[in-house]
Amino acid sequence: MSSGGATRAAGVWQTWREAPVPVRAVIVGLMVNRLGTFVQVFLVLYLTHRGFSTTEAGIGLGVYGAGSVLGLLVGGGLTDRIGSRRTIVLSMAGSAALTLAVLYAPQYWAILAALALLGAVAQVYRPASANLLAEMVPDERQVMVFAMLRLAQNVGATVAPLFGTLLLTASYSLLFWGEAVAALVYAVIAHLTLPASATAKDDAPEDAAEQPSGGYLAVLGDGRYLLFLLAFLLNSLIYVQYLAVLPLAVKAAGHPTVVYGSLVALNGFIVIACELPLTKKTQNWPARAVGVAGLALLAGGLALYWVPLGIAALVLATVVWSLGEIVGGPTMFAYPAKAAPDGLRGRYLGSAHAMFGLGAALGPVAGVELWHAVGRPVWLWCGALGLVAVLAARAGMVEKSTIPRPIENKPSPDHSGNESTCVIRTGSDAPVAAEDNV
Repeated sequence: MSSGGATRAAGVWQTWREAPVPVRAVIVGLMVNRLGTFVQVFLVLYLTHRGFSTTEAGIGLGVYGAGSVLGLLVGGGLTDRIGSRRTIVLSMAGSAALTLAVLYAPQYWAILAALALLGAVAQVYRPASANLLAEMVPDERQVMVFAMLRLAQNVGATVAPLFGTLLLTASYSLLFWGEAVAALVYAVIAHLTLPASATAKDDAPEDAAEQPSGGYLAVLGDGRYLLFLLAFLLNSLIYVQYLAVLPLAVKAAGHPTVVYGSLVALNGFIVIACELPLTKKTQNWPARAVGVAGLALLAGGLALYWVPLGIAALVLATVVWSLGEIVGGPTMFAYPAKAAPDGLRGRYLGSAHAMFGLGAALGPVAGVELWHAVGRPVWLWCGALGLVAVLAARAGMVEKSTIPRPIENKPSPDHSGNESTCVIRTGSDAPVAAEDNV
């Protein structure tokens, strides 16, 4: 069997074993950081504990969310300019300091300023992490690696509130210090394990003049990619309704709160248990087909909540849209790196993450307002927006073989085993391994 065939057939454990050390470090570091992400979850409780009103606490949470969207865009630009390792280290070290600034800020305006900066700085690492994975993993395995990254995020996000609750029994100070320490741990992991240069731009400064320029204006000039961003935004807008509208719908139908909790748990189980095995099957399918299928299942599942068939309909709808999440999620998050020209990968990733973050921020407000206006038909609106997302993704996602690529940089004559060249992507060809240290 050829090496290319072995790569295409790679499963979860083979992909993990053969991934370069920096790739595994990013995934492990991200999980550590997510396990220590408490502040956003308990922010409203903390602010009211300090004597601020619920309205002021809500404003604080909103300021944090707005900063997060900005941080994703900044992170994309920084990644292209200074590389992934520096961006991740700056993000994590800065967020550790700003977490403590929120804790010790003496006045409300100072807390808001610290929250805005924290929301931004704490998200800067995301495009950098995704960029490093795309840079160091061959095309045939990127979808699987992004699925692993999502698993790390989901496990961390699931367990973090439990850790936070334990710390909160001692004091709020311990909660904030715990998050700061988790961020510092990721910063140390990144500094010690990631290559000093993680972008083609950094590796070949003499060719900088040949790299695409224009920053985010170049992203805005890519009409087809803008359609993909529209699909990503709409995907996030309707996806978040399981947190915003679904609890209201379950309560309005006369079901106890435990029903809603069970539906959320069902989604979590499906994602954590099934996403990686399913991704093994779909990782090398055409990206457009997988993305469209995932969006269609998400839209159809949410629309099924409109069907008045009691708990059975709620369970069926949850299963369908959860399948949509695990079918389309890894491919949709991996696609920006494939669509981006060299030199702009960070910005393409940053813009995609920012659209998802914007949808997550606006979706709950829009969904609740629409629920109060129309009631149960809100789920039909979700289905309609999902259909628009399907059409946008179908028009905007370009298959790998048709994406215009810039001329590849000349291969470096130095293949001495530096970790930054453990795996080199060479277009649609099989990956070139500089050194197998498995």
